[in-house]
Amino acid sequence: MTSDIGVVFDFDDTLAPDSTTFLLEEYDIDATTFWHEQFPARVQDGYDPTVAYLTLLLEQIGAEKPMGAVTPADLERCATALEKNLYPGVPDIFDALDAIVAEYDGVGIEYFVVSEGIESLISGSIISDHCSEIYASRLATDDSDVFSGIKRPISFTDKTRYLYEINKGISASAARENPYAVNEAIDDEDRQIPFEQMIYIGDGITDIPCFSLIQDRGGRVFGVDKPDTTSAKQQAILDLGSPQRAGNLNSPDYTADGQLGSLLRLAVESLCTDSTINRLEAL
Repeated sequence: MTSDIGVVFDFDDTLAPDSTTFLLEEYDIDATTFWHEQFPARVQDGYDPTVAYLTLLLEQIGAEKPMGAVTPADLERCATALEKNLYPGVPDIFDALDAIVAEYDGVGIEYFVVSEGIESLISGSIISDHCSEIYASRLATDDSDVFSGIKRPISFTDKTRYLYEINKGISASAARENPYAVNEAIDDEDRQIPFEQMIYIGDGITDIPCFSLIQDRGGRVFGVDKPDTTSAKQQAILDLGSPQRAGNLNSPDYTADGQLGSLLRLAVESLCTDSTINRLEAL
């Protein structure tokens, strides 16, 4: 029987700088005005923060609007351009962790992204080649394939739902067919990736509920922080009153020489060792 390890990443300000800011700048939209004036005004008007930024973005899209008729194909092209901004050691970290796990019998590893960002910007990048599932905010399109509405917003609290789907082994396609499947009771021994075998990596601002869930159930969390840089989006969220909190904060350097990269390698090695010991003791 294979014992699965699940490594779950946020995307924005975790694997790469904020992707929505990148998109805005690609279309010559003033990101500072977007995040520091328009976004907080909409939140103060009662919008959920994720819905606030998505509706603001959609208001820029369409014929004779600042961004023009933006389609999923356009976002995929932007995703390819975004790859040049991936943090050091990404995507090599996936192969490095795979190599560690390959040294152990009966242990497997899967990678996931759970993000408030826009799905097409993430799934269109090289990151998707390594992930079992990508959970991110999804936009709807009109008959001309132009983005026109919100299909699925993922807020900072919604993220925990997808951790439970990962835990229970519910695929994204199965969840689309039955969004309530995640609420079904399941025995601990039937959970595909136990929480204690999950590692969650995210920024210390929008991932607090996920940090708490994973830590409370015996998993491991790593916070990402760039002490010399705070993205416009992060600063806007901090200005709205969000705390910045995590068990530890590390520079987003996933190389073998980077602290975060070293810690992830050690954490996966430790889970592999624990799993092997548990399996041998059960013989």
